[in-house]
Amino acid sequence: MNDTKSHPDTLMEAVRYFADPDVCHSYMVLLKWPDGVVACPKCRGDKVGEIKSRRMFQCKAKDCRKQFSTRVGTVFEDSPLGLDKWFVAAWSIANCKNGISSHELGRAIGITQKSAWFMLHRLRVAMRTPTFRKIRGEVESDETFVGGKLRNMHKSKRTKVKKGTGWIGKQIVHGLLERGSHVRVNVIGNTRRSTLHEAVYKNVNPGASVYTDALPSYVGLSSDYVHKMIDHAKEYVRGRVHTNGLENFWSLLKRSIRGCYVWVSPEHLQAYLDEQARRYNRRKMTDGERFRDILRNVVGNRLTYAILKERTVCA
Repeated sequence: MNDTKSHPDTLMEAVRYFADPDVCHSYMVLLKWPDGVVACPKCRGDKVGEIKSRRMFQCKAKDCRKQFSTRVGTVFEDSPLGLDKWFVAAWSIANCKNGISSHELGRAIGITQKSAWFMLHRLRVAMRTPTFRKIRGEVESDETFVGGKLRNMHKSKRTKVKKGTGWIGKQIVHGLLERGSHVRVNVIGNTRRSTLHEAVYKNVNPGASVYTDALPSYVGLSSDYVHKMIDHAKEYVRGRVHTNGLENFWSLLKRSIRGCYVWVSPEHLQAYLDEQARRYNRRKMTDGERFRDILRNVVGNRLTYAILKERTVCA
């Protein structure tokens, strides 16, 4: 996996490269066991033999004898679809700036829309960005609302939505942007002071410079941060104080939802946020690097259809 010359750098190269099932198998072996030592997923033993005719492995331990493939323990596990289709799907979701719809992916690789929808959701699990360290330096904090406009809703649905301010009936998304680095976005329940303060304290290192708009809920952060506010009713930029970086991300996010996915159910919104954040945080990578970045994260992650169907299906 370290020899980048052996990896495809464009979609056309990827389609040709992964057309051979043996190449896909070898690629997954290197992905799962970069040290070259294949381990049994059941007993963790390293006495493993390869069944080349079936592209499988079998544990040689007397008490185990388990047969397994490279898909076990990944988002590809138990999928009847070939890895050539999975790799094209991974390439598409990693590099399409506004995402790729399940209808479009289904037509492109010759599967049903339902299967493509499930594929994309499994890949979104691999696109979750780990948050092991706290953000530092200059940080922008802002929130936005995701959802349809009341006037565009069908009458039967519009009557169910409680009338009120512009965010009624919408999902609230909070974002934190570390300038020059990455963004973190999460669905939150409200914009109260306790909720927003908790989001900042959980993710931002004390002493950092935090820039927000003039929302009263942000008042009180000055005790632990260099907190400065910008009143958008008067100005949008005052020296280093602005939230334009997050505004740019909100624009990309909503362009993706409105232009590609059209509508996202509240139960799945966080998955789409993870997808857009991953692409944004890897924006300086090449297409091939973004593809390999996702594949490195498929190991150890899994999403079954039984779990996914418990939520409301989105279009």
